Amino acid sequence: MRFVNPIPFVTDIARSKAFYSELLGLGIVHDFGNFVLFDTGFAIHDGKSLERTIWKKSDETSERYGRGNILLYFEHEDVDAAFEAIAPHVDLIHPVERQEWGQRVFRFYDPDGHAVEIGEPQLGLAAD
Repeated sequence: MRFVNPIPFVTDIARSKAFYSELLGLGIVHDFGNFVLFDTGFAIHDGKSLERTIWKKSDETSERYGRGNILLYFEHEDVDAAFEAIAPHVDLIHPVERQEWGQRVFRFYDPDGHAVEIGEPQLGLAAD
C-alpha cells in the first residue's frame, strides 16, 4: 500500500481549479468536470458530488469545507516571488517567516478555507 494524496472537497470546482492552476501555477493533468488532478499529484473534487459518491447523500449547508484541521503543503524555489504573486489575492494567515526548523514559509486560505502553506524546498528532503 502507498499513500497517494489528499483530495480536498471544494464548493465551486471552476473557482478552485482557477485558483490552483492560475494563481498557484499548477498544471492540469486531468479535468473530469467534478474532479481535477494537477501535475503535482494534488487533486480537488466537487464537494457535493463526492458527498453523494461516498455517503450517498449531500449536506445542503453553505458552510465552507475548510475547517482549519489540515494544511495543504507546497514548495516553491523562490518563496519570496511566490509570496509577492499570491499574497494580494488571498486571505493571508501570515507573510513569509522562518520556522523553528529553519524553513521559510507563508500561509493563506484557499477559496474554501483550506489552509495552504508554501515553503522553500527543505535541503536534503527535496524529491529526486
